[in-house]
Amino acid sequence: MRHATHLALPAACLWLVACASTGGYPNHAAPAARLADANEPAAQDSPGMYLELIRRMQQQGAYYASLAHIDAFRQRYGDPAELQRLRADALRETGQTAAAEAAYRNLLGGEQAAAAWHGLGLLAAASGQYRAAAEHLQQAVEREPINATYLGDLGYAWLCAGQLDQAREPLAKAAELEPSSTKAISNLALWAMLHGDAARAESIMQRADLPASARDAVYRLANQLRQAVTTPAANPSSTPVATTASTPQPAARSLPRRVPPPQIAGIPGSMLERFGAPADNEKAHP
Repeated sequence: MRHATHLALPAACLWLVACASTGGYPNHAAPAARLADANEPAAQDSPGMYLELIRRMQQQGAYYASLAHIDAFRQRYGDPAELQRLRADALRETGQTAAAEAAYRNLLGGEQAAAAWHGLGLLAAASGQYRAAAEHLQQAVEREPINATYLGDLGYAWLCAGQLDQAREPLAKAAELEPSSTKAISNLALWAMLHGDAARAESIMQRADLPASARDAVYRLANQLRQAVTTPAANPSSTPVATTASTPQPAARSLPRRVPPPQIAGIPGSMLERFGAPADNEKAHP
């Protein structure tokens, strides 16, 4: 089951086997529908239609408005598990981290457990705790193994932790599950570049017929990530990855919390943006 919040990214790493980020790549957003009218009586007359109204608000980035309608829904119809998850997502997107974490944890034992683990993973990633993020996202994937969003975000979390080998499989699965996803193809190309296979990355992008702006963004992000893992950044919240004799120290460092993602017209916010800060509520969300 798909959930409103994706960890999509403008180019989460993946491997050609089809594999954010996002997250997490640039996934072209569908034209935004008319922002849900807060006074739509027909929608509010049915619990199912009212939930759909709230979902649409969140898809369009109106998280504060969705919180108001969530309160109204609870007064009228009660507090079903999906509504609790929508509330947790809205709290996370509006920067209410502690409340969001508590709301997600309350859902771990029920039908929304996969989405709750996903939300906890996004919270951990936003604070630069990429290993913890990967562990939470792995829990989400175990519960919904064919959810491409969860897989992409898991792969990207490992990528941010400097673990390219562990990022490969989930990113590959995400790309094969959604072969027409610009996001997934871009992630795959990014992974190949960071793995030192620029020719494969270029082939991936050419075969997918990615627009020039997306290809340029993949190259820019690859350069940013390379610099991030070779130049230590002051980030107390990032936890370095343990190294071995066969794992050079630079390649194992966690990425700093904020790497400015390239902006591409027509492509929604990246997984990297979501990891770094709450998304701009003025923008449409994938």
